[in-house]
Amino acid sequence: MKTGVIVCSNAALDYIPHDEYIPVFRSVVIFSDDEKYDDYTEIKAEDFYNRLATDKAAFPHTAFVSPGKMIEIFDEMKEKGYERVLCILISEQLSSLAKTVRMIADDYEGLDIIVYDSRTIAYPQALMALTAARMFNEGKELEEVLERLDFIRDNNHLVFCVETLDYLIKNGRLSKFAGTIANFIKMKPLLHLDKMGAVETLKVIRTTKKARQAMIDLILREIEGKDVTPCIIHANASEEVIKEIKDSVLQVHPEFKDIAVYPLTPVVGAHAGPGTISLGYIVNYHE
Repeated sequence: MKTGVIVCSNAALDYIPHDEYIPVFRSVVIFSDDEKYDDYTEIKAEDFYNRLATDKAAFPHTAFVSPGKMIEIFDEMKEKGYERVLCILISEQLSSLAKTVRMIADDYEGLDIIVYDSRTIAYPQALMALTAARMFNEGKELEEVLERLDFIRDNNHLVFCVETLDYLIKNGRLSKFAGTIANFIKMKPLLHLDKMGAVETLKVIRTTKKARQAMIDLILREIEGKDVTPCIIHANASEEVIKEIKDSVLQVHPEFKDIAVYPLTPVVGAHAGPGTISLGYIVNYHE
């Protein structure tokens, strides 16, 4: 059965060079009723974060792809001869996108649509999509592909710290009162995605620099003795900060050499805020 892959724009797959055919459910970045942009095709990460830097009053929100556009993508894949499609989507703890796709799939005819909860965002989700597409192209069966995705899902960890709490507060991820007090005394939360894909606070630290160091220390402890691929994911963080994190990891693990750095796509950055940075890893799979 010819099987294709769809991913949502939260994975930031657009920023990773590849040759796979993987359509994207593009979320919408909304600055106002009259100013809305499809993620990446109409507003890219660099332009988005530059906008936030120059327009301090801008607090965008987001909406996931419309049902009509979902159906257009399903129609396109059916026309290309696909009989089945695997939708690898943002954690269901962070979005109701998967629920909506399932509702559309129930009424859609001529294509077997499977929804997979990645329980993550950003690079780990993108890696799942790329891995699945390549495996299907190699003739692998769905069960084998899902087993590999489960391995990636269960063996990655993203820890991140934010530069400002304002966006978390504005988008309802942190109470306004708690955020105001935290900002006043310069407290910064160290966050991560737990095993189910929910955002969880690990600890609250006095300064951004100390939060970054705590993030580095935590990841270094976790990867000790493991075969992993580390990654840095950021929302327009400075080159100085990225280098600081790289150097700290390479000092302990020089074998990593070039640590991959990926942007946090606008639809995620709208909630996390500019300057957010994550250090994470994915355990490498071995046959």
